[in-house]
Amino acid sequence: MVSQSPGNTPSSSSSTVTVSFTERWFGIKQRGSSMSREIRGGLVTFFAMAYILALNPLIIGTAADSHGNLVSGAPKYSDAARQVVDQAAVSHSIAMVAAATALIAGAMTILMGVLGRFPLALATGLGLNAMVAYVIAPTTTWPRAMGMIAAEGILITVLVLTGFREAVFRAVPRELRVAISVGIGLFITFVGLVDSHVVTPASGTPVQLGLNGSLGTWPVLIFVIGLFLLLFLFIRKIRGAMLIAIIASTVLAMILQAIVRLPAMLPDGTTNPKGWALNVPSWPGFSAFGAPDLGLLGRVDIIGAFAGPNGNFSATSILTAAMLIFSLLLADFFDTVGTIVAVGAEGGMLNKDGEPPHLREVMLVDSLAALAGGLGSTSSNTSYIESTAGVAEGARTGIASIVTGILFLAAIFLSPLSNMVPSEAVAPVLIVVGFLMMRQVAEIDWQNLTEALPAFLAIVLMPFTYSITVGIGAGFITFVALKVFQGKGRDVRPLMWVVSALFVIYFAQGVITHMVAGA
Repeated sequence: MVSQSPGNTPSSSSSTVTVSFTERWFGIKQRGSSMSREIRGGLVTFFAMAYILALNPLIIGTAADSHGNLVSGAPKYSDAARQVVDQAAVSHSIAMVAAATALIAGAMTILMGVLGRFPLALATGLGLNAMVAYVIAPTTTWPRAMGMIAAEGILITVLVLTGFREAVFRAVPRELRVAISVGIGLFITFVGLVDSHVVTPASGTPVQLGLNGSLGTWPVLIFVIGLFLLLFLFIRKIRGAMLIAIIASTVLAMILQAIVRLPAMLPDGTTNPKGWALNVPSWPGFSAFGAPDLGLLGRVDIIGAFAGPNGNFSATSILTAAMLIFSLLLADFFDTVGTIVAVGAEGGMLNKDGEPPHLREVMLVDSLAALAGGLGSTSSNTSYIESTAGVAEGARTGIASIVTGILFLAAIFLSPLSNMVPSEAVAPVLIVVGFLMMRQVAEIDWQNLTEALPAFLAIVLMPFTYSITVGIGAGFITFVALKVFQGKGRDVRPLMWVVSALFVIYFAQGVITHMVAGA
């Protein structure tokens, strides 16, 4: 009987084939990485961006649509005057959004790892979710708002498959592309200041500092402590600084709430102005943990997205929806391009033309993530710049993305924990994310007035009008107008003319509607 050598055992042969396939598909050694570095990088990326599991539920899960309903379908208010918030309904909505956010992020990040083979993680996009919650949903219903997200995902996927996405990129001037990201950063910052009650409505002026010009409330103190803690961790370049700051601030808020017991409501039934802005930080109890509620999946109305508030279709409602979808597409597109290039540059994975490997597949997965976000009612999912943290830790292939995605899927069962997180603990993250996006402003040539002025209007009008769409439209129209004033109208690409004309119609829709109604 001839003995079989260890190298020829079935298990060894199978292992060789497996390693060969993994190396062939992901190119771990080819990119100078190892399995341990990929796993470590995937872990770092997850902890760097896991704050979205707390933040997105507080944005999507707490906003009401035009009918006063939450994304869960339940009414946000328990009275007809919409003054008394139904805390139980809000808490359930937050938990549903948290579970769906983790599911979509996990599935799409794993797909990025397998198909894109790039160390890029995806989750609900900050800024895009704020636009959906605070701009789109209040004018329509949640299923229709998510229908716009799904429509944007379908459109951007078509653009990838046809190669038209590159044409859109080339048509928009670089300064305007940068301005869109910077403007969204300021918008996010303003949302964070409002959510933490650092900025509140005033009587003599549009806004004021805190409550009656003072920051003397317990919840705001938690915000201030959380902000400086995050800044300390950020300056010290601590991995997972955002997640650490959120957890630490939440624990501190829970201790504070257990001591001072701030009531959410006053005896007269009104909201306590000195209380927590949204969630009351308290332990939900072990009974809150169990099977996640994934009832948000599929709660989308793509056709109805083009209807007006009354459910009827008109030229105005279709045009309004089309412009909002275009705004979502534009913001999503340019954020993605910047993120892909940044991650590739951090890991030295760009070719001589500045493109990463498998660019078409990476963009395709990113586009499908936008569609998945709409279908899952979590808002558009997009590539995260926090992926650079994992790359800095050694990640170079899609293996790291698979690790990150698996961790997101595991987080589905921990969604009740998000109800413990007050917005004051999350708002500091919005401030820092706004700062990160604001840094791009240095890329604008402020001496070139033809491009700097449109960029400036796009940046400032986003937060000042509380509308990303308005900022983009103003920037586009002003850019075309200034080119014409210079006698350089021929330098404007045809697509810019078309888009600017659509924005003119968008801004004049009130007048146009009045004229049509009068006729």
